Amino acid sequence: MTSTHNKIINIAVIAHVDAGKSTLVDAFLNQSGVFRENEVVKDCVMDSNDLEQERGITIYSKNCSIRHGDYKINIVDTPGHSDFSSEVERVLKTVDTVILLVDATEGPMPQTRFVLQKSLEQGLRPILFINKIDKNDQRAEEVVNEVFDLFVELNATDEQCDFPIVYGIAKQGIAKLEMEDESTDLSPLFETITNHVEAYPDYDEEPLQVQISALAYDDYIGRLGIGRVFKGKLDSSLQINICSEGEEPRKGKISKLQVYEGLKTVETKEASSGEMVVIAGIPDISIGETICDSDSNLPMGKILIEEPTLSMNFMVNDSPFVGRSGKFVTTRHIKDRLEKELEVNVGLKVEPLDTTDGYRVSGRGELHLSILIENMRREGYELGVSKPQVLFKKDENGNTIEPIERVTVSCPEEYSGTIINDLNIRKGMMESMDLIEGYVKIQYLVPTRGLLGYRSDFINSTRGEGTLLTSFERYEEYKGEIPSRLNGVLISQANGKTMGYALNALSSRGVLFVDPGVDVYEGMIIGMNSRKEDMVVNPTKNKKMSNVRASGSDDAIKLSPPRIFTLEESLEFIEDDELVEVTPDSIRLRKKILNENDRIKYNRSISNKVVE
Repeated sequence: MTSTHNKIINIAVIAHVDAGKSTLVDAFLNQSGVFRENEVVKDCVMDSNDLEQERGITIYSKNCSIRHGDYKINIVDTPGHSDFSSEVERVLKTVDTVILLVDATEGPMPQTRFVLQKSLEQGLRPILFINKIDKNDQRAEEVVNEVFDLFVELNATDEQCDFPIVYGIAKQGIAKLEMEDESTDLSPLFETITNHVEAYPDYDEEPLQVQISALAYDDYIGRLGIGRVFKGKLDSSLQINICSEGEEPRKGKISKLQVYEGLKTVETKEASSGEMVVIAGIPDISIGETICDSDSNLPMGKILIEEPTLSMNFMVNDSPFVGRSGKFVTTRHIKDRLEKELEVNVGLKVEPLDTTDGYRVSGRGELHLSILIENMRREGYELGVSKPQVLFKKDENGNTIEPIERVTVSCPEEYSGTIINDLNIRKGMMESMDLIEGYVKIQYLVPTRGLLGYRSDFINSTRGEGTLLTSFERYEEYKGEIPSRLNGVLISQANGKTMGYALNALSSRGVLFVDPGVDVYEGMIIGMNSRKEDMVVNPTKNKKMSNVRASGSDDAIKLSPPRIFTLEESLEFIEDDELVEVTPDSIRLRKKILNENDRIKYNRSISNKVVE
């Protein structure tokens, strides 16, 4: 083996969403000769998942590697959304340093704080990359001071606070050590990495320790374990032990060993200490387990993932339209799919419901769970999903505590009064408020419960000109009742097709969610009432035909366009007695109990229990 096996550095790129992580990784790959000269390369090449490309966000941590001089640098591109923080938490254990990207205009955001805190807790010494310095309103010097203050606030050590600073434009692949420097590439950033971080030490002669930090699945060779060789040399021809703290080791054999070269994985016979590896052949390998020599059992500490904060019920779709477009509609189908998801999605928790028709799925936020639902519907699943519920805990004194989120709002000054009022009603506590060139930047701490369903109200309140960013902060004592949706809904009382005549009459009662000619069923929600109570209506009613023409009343009907919900908006909108019916070709809102009389009986029995 050549001496290059010592020159391995693993880095993670961490940042708030949209700061330019994936763009910087693109630039790394472009400038290290990974692509052929004539190769067509799309933007954000690491965002390979369909949903990632559609939404323009990173959802899953992904690995690649580049060569710089005699160094091999393994890079992990991480998500910026706090909902996917479990993806960040487990990869930080496998890296030697992190590049913290911060926007030269926005400065540190809630998620910046979260990912930085996790890397400081691991004892890593970050490199600060101030991105987008070509913006007209960049304020790079101020942002550096804000980041330093954040380091101090997060109890960084003196060594961690002495971080190197690189300025740059990730989109153009430019990095500089000083703002006024001339530069055409990322060389200053490469030099900073190699000067700031020592290559992984040579532990090749030590007993083997490979800890699995991520899982993947291959249709041909089954489950893959991804991790780092912390000590020893991993030889694919030898017998191994799979160890975990407090459990009996079990024997295994690797069928295929791969390492990262550019964007691809390349098969190899052995991997030295410091290397990131992909292992096949162990069907029951799981995150946090350690691969050791067959004659030595040295399990490493477990990878701790923070607990979920939100849960939803995934239930069998029992609407009259079940099976119209989906292939997988039974409890068994849903169970198998969730078990498969648990293998790779460590931030998820699945428990069966008391009834036999579904599962309670807990995750780190609405987006975390809605991405799973979106993937399932694209794969041909049908299911009914309940309103998200916040998970409460008990403290050491037996008091109920609930998750609190840090909320950063930026909006034109004229809307700030409405936003402050809304967040106060939702039991929020203001932390700071700054006015920057006609825009107000407000920091709040708000219970997660208070933010459910608020995003669409926020967009309406700011006429689409505001931004709302949230990140889990901590647990605090229960804040009391928070008002929910103020409006009732319009519920269909009949099965059939909606008629323009009926919808025209209903349009004065509220906001419609359906067009004419849409199939509806009894109990389906077709609009929002302008009053606070629910109203049962008949959207399938047509005009009575007669051979007498009434003057002026047969003019063409003009309806306003209906309000169409995305999956996230649907989950935010519904109340406890409602469900979102998710199928491959449509998203419908409905009441849990479809029949009007059954609903009345059920509500009466509930109110009687409360009185007793």
